[in-house]
Amino acid sequence: MTEPTTGSLRVNGATLHYEVRGRGPLLLLIPGGAGGAASFDGIADDLAAEYTVATYDPRGMSGSTLDDSEAEQRVAEHADDAFRMLDMLSPGEPARVFGVSSGAIAALHLLTTRPERVERLVAHEPPVVEVLPDAHEHRALLARVQETFRAQGLMPAMAVFAEGMRKDGDTTAGDTTETEPKGEIELPPQAAARAERTMANLPYFVGRIVPVFMAYAPDIHRLEALSDRLVLAGGRESHGELPYRPAAFLAERLGTELLHFPGGHTGLTTHPAEFGELLRKTFLA
Repeated sequence: MTEPTTGSLRVNGATLHYEVRGRGPLLLLIPGGAGGAASFDGIADDLAAEYTVATYDPRGMSGSTLDDSEAEQRVAEHADDAFRMLDMLSPGEPARVFGVSSGAIAALHLLTTRPERVERLVAHEPPVVEVLPDAHEHRALLARVQETFRAQGLMPAMAVFAEGMRKDGDTTAGDTTETEPKGEIELPPQAAARAERTMANLPYFVGRIVPVFMAYAPDIHRLEALSDRLVLAGGRESHGELPYRPAAFLAERLGTELLHFPGGHTGLTTHPAEFGELLRKTFLA
């Protein structure tokens, strides 16, 4: 793996840790879940053969610190963080953007508010459940997750969350956030360090990101007007799962094709080579 150039960027209320690889037009990768810049390690090097690939830890996670650790989180502010990254690395030029999960939600807001900065956006399974006809059921799920978190702690709340993400009738929880505990296995040092950071980010993710981001309602009319530069994507193994459904709903509403990536919600991790190659081809199209 190529060692990236790292740096820090001051933004409103936070300092972002970012990583940059490669040469060429800018490709900004926005992570989701409890992951950070390291969640793109499996695809960043290959993409860096053609692009200047930049990613970062979202504010409050891993190496990106908040000025006020109790500050309320807002989708608009996370989207502005992405805009500041674009402004620093590609001033005056629109860039390609890829966002996954909660990172895709921030990317959708970036597109609707700063369209002149986005040449093309690929949004992989943004869980914008407010667009769904049964949104009230998912609000109830989020309330249960938060109540469980307050009363019983992190892992019981994660179990409730994972249960709500699965397909109807499925007996196994969906792999929605790269955060479900696994059996005792010995990981390589780099993977072990990443898993440790992800676990450390989980309380912040469950308590501060999930309730705000999954309550976000995108501006569908703006997305319709900008649909020529938006690619909505889902996992081939995600059909019926909650994060997949908003992407499919929006693609149908916008009259665009839903692009299917290998794997499920975390195909980026489980099928990195195939995932990265399809992403490369999508930006070249």
